Amino acid sequence: MAKILVIDDERPIRSTLREILEYEDFKVEDAEDGIAGLDLMRKNEYDLVLCDIKMPKMDGLEVLERVRLLKPDLPLVMISGHGTIDTAVEALKNGAFDYIPKPLDLNRLLVTVRNALDRNTLVEETKVLKKKINQSKITEIVGESEPIMEIKSMIEKVAPTDARVLITGGNGTGKELVARQLHELSNRAKGPFVEVNCAAIPAELIESELFGHEKGAFTSAIKQRRGKFEQAIGGTLFLDEIGDMSLSAQAKVLRALQESKITRVGGDKEIKVDVRVLAATNKDLRKEIEANLFREDLYHRLSVILIHVPALNDRRADIPLLANHFRVKLLEEHGMPEKTFTKDGMKELQKVNWTGNIRELRNVVERLLILCDKQIDGPSVKMFANPAV
Repeated sequence: MAKILVIDDERPIRSTLREILEYEDFKVEDAEDGIAGLDLMRKNEYDLVLCDIKMPKMDGLEVLERVRLLKPDLPLVMISGHGTIDTAVEALKNGAFDYIPKPLDLNRLLVTVRNALDRNTLVEETKVLKKKINQSKITEIVGESEPIMEIKSMIEKVAPTDARVLITGGNGTGKELVARQLHELSNRAKGPFVEVNCAAIPAELIESELFGHEKGAFTSAIKQRRGKFEQAIGGTLFLDEIGDMSLSAQAKVLRALQESKITRVGGDKEIKVDVRVLAATNKDLRKEIEANLFREDLYHRLSVILIHVPALNDRRADIPLLANHFRVKLLEEHGMPEKTFTKDGMKELQKVNWTGNIRELRNVVERLLILCDKQIDGPSVKMFANPAV
């Protein structure tokens, strides 16, 4: 139920507005002047304020000015029986949501109130979405173990350059996190970061995905399409699981890296692409080369810098930091009350065989937060960390 504050020095007006708004299922409080209204706003939260302009002690325009500083997102609708067009314009220029003259038109009042509340809801939703987006962009690599400190040092050295980097490591170790931090610390940080999961795209579509296609290039090509290389111009292209790319696509990627040019499928025009390429794989590409499944020349093009991300089992000292990092993040995401790990709970986490690496740890922490009470102890970790399949 929305909560509305009415500020007006005329008791009949306050009573009328209260009656109308309460009939529409709004919760209403009122104040007889601007000073009393501001005092209520400091103590309580409101979704909307209806404020008269001509009042003793403090007029409505001054209230508006102070509220813009106190609660900038709180919508104010100004009302007055003595206003002029200039007054209305001044109120709107100073941040009022709307201006309604007296005597009040009931239909206009209710429409304005609902529009202001809808706008308030959109502002709050936008804040939440921006917060989520910003959180999703945070790519801090959590850990203080020796292997992780070496990776952080390497990233700091390599990121400002345009050198290609090949990131190796098992599934769930955080290869994408390394790639994103390389991008964010680079001179291309303001450009796009475009990711391609080579393992998730069928072999017959990978070339179209990477290089785009012209209209009519194949049956379903009903219009021209820009590929990932073009989309990443000025930024970074991250080829994840590149060990799963077909040999024909590998040949075209090699050419693109050699010449910084691509040609769309079904086209003959060469397109220049200024792109930094990062690649990652969970495979041993040396063995793939021996088996004739990966081009050796492409491997050398991609591996100017090699970064290996260790398995979580090889960096157990980082588990407390990672577990608490996920704990704080997940409690906020789920809106849960505070929950913590006991010392024996954390020790049990460090004993688990993390075959799924950091991704598995995050899932386990989420499971424990949902199923456990205020404290997550050793027996709880034993019970829920590796549930029976």
